Amino acid sequence: MTHRIPHGSGAKGPDELRHQMEHTKGQLGDAVAHLMDKTDVTGRALARAADLRDKAGAMTVQLRSSAAQAGHAVHDKAAGTGHAVHERAARAGHAMQGRAAQAGHVVQDRAAQAGHAVQGRASRAGHAVQDRAGRAGHAGEGTVPQPLRGALRAGMRHPGPILAVGVLGAAAVAAGIAWRRQRRH
Repeated sequence: MTHRIPHGSGAKGPDELRHQMEHTKGQLGDAVAHLMDKTDVTGRALARAADLRDKAGAMTVQLRSSAAQAGHAVHDKAAGTGHAVHERAARAGHAMQGRAAQAGHVVQDRAAQAGHAVQGRASRAGHAVQDRAGRAGHAGEGTVPQPLRGALRAGMRHPGPILAVGVLGAAAVAAGIAWRRQRRH
């Protein structure tokens, strides 16, 4: 900051002296300005406050932008997750619906098979009873107990209702068996 001119060396001429004086004056002005800046505490504090305000404003803008981006990212991720969960639930529901329908068809088929089997047995039993009754009626009604003779005659005259009752009873038994098997599994 300071240039000292060695003792005993003077200016060699008036121009050099003026030049040295101008140079010294400039240095002195810089030193005074520097000292004034250091002593101006209020000015420095105001400048620092303005600096901090600018930085805070910039950080606020940056934080708002970051928060908005994070909010959009979370919203997008939540929406994607919601759609994925909805699709999985729909697929699971359709799969369960298909399995239930398939199980229903299996039970329905088994019940139909059981019903046909029981119907066949009932039909064969009805024919056997008719044959026996016919033989008993022809051989003599004396072998059939007195309270059943009227029912036997009615059955021989109208065999359809007896067979229908037998078939309905067989279907009820088949449905009960299918229901009981379903409850076990």
